[in-house]
Amino acid sequence: MTTKARSKTKKLSYAASGVSIEEGDALVKRLARRNPHIGGFSGAWPLETKGMRKPLLLAATDGVGTKLLIARKMRKLDTIGIDLVAMVVNDLIVSGAKPLFFLDYYATGRLTPTESDAVLQGIIEGCRAAEIPLLGGETAEMPGVYRPGHFDLAGFGVAMVDQPKVVDGTKVKPGNVIVGVGSSGIHSNGYSLVRAVVKQAKLKTKKNHGLEASLGDTLLEPTRVYVKTVAALMKEIRPLAMSHITGGGLPGNVVRVLPKDCVAAIDVSSWEIPPIFGLLESKGNIDRAEMFKVFNMGIGYVIVVPKTKAKRTLALLESQGERAWVIGEIRKGRRNVRIENADE
Repeated sequence: MTTKARSKTKKLSYAASGVSIEEGDALVKRLARRNPHIGGFSGAWPLETKGMRKPLLLAATDGVGTKLLIARKMRKLDTIGIDLVAMVVNDLIVSGAKPLFFLDYYATGRLTPTESDAVLQGIIEGCRAAEIPLLGGETAEMPGVYRPGHFDLAGFGVAMVDQPKVVDGTKVKPGNVIVGVGSSGIHSNGYSLVRAVVKQAKLKTKKNHGLEASLGDTLLEPTRVYVKTVAALMKEIRPLAMSHITGGGLPGNVVRVLPKDCVAAIDVSSWEIPPIFGLLESKGNIDRAEMFKVFNMGIGYVIVVPKTKAKRTLALLESQGERAWVIGEIRKGRRNVRIENADE
């Protein structure tokens, strides 16, 4: 009886349960051809601390949120990896640190060469823009957790800075100016609201809707990597504070680098808000205050400097190919961010 019962049982394997070891191995081999750090059980990095008085390691992790769903819908997966790297390294550099390396976690229901290669090529491109290696990562095939065609990404980065050179906002004072560096678009925050607007207004992603490019391409514009720009700035001008404008917008992120007795007054009329934000605001009937709380509104990075260094800071940023403006000033008051002229 036992022998007969066993003979009727379906023969199982890892591949039959939805996981292909062969495809995972093939992906690693393809990556290793483009990246010599990939392939081992862990990644090694030579830590150079010469000339530093008290070296500090900084670490950050992030993802790209529901922007993934728009990338999947558009069948354009080659830039989402850039977003992943940018969201991590842009957080690391606000302290004046130099990013050292990056690791990724890519989880999907089923590995397919076309999808996985596109996603990971974007990660490699993002690392190239940040001038750091992709030191390693994990590719997980998890049928049952992720539906077919669905996946998620997470990124991890490590940076180093000499403690006496840490940029932490403690020296910010009234009279300092706030410099805003242009974003490349929405970057990677607020996409649940974006998707709600697209659905409610029945916007077609292949149409322009008054934008320079199609709505889909505009929404998938990758997050700008500010690593080279900030490195050049740190060589000549030591900023008093810096902020990466992510979820929470200008009010939620600039406040994080202010002393308790300082107010950041930001004049919205000092830069041109990109059209994509106006489209979302009007089609979604979104309050202007909500727009500034959710989106970067065209400012991806903020730098606080003494007033005497404002012109030089702008010149340096522009020499790095950035669009930059003096967008406000630091005033005395209880720690807060004031958005001024927002309704003009």
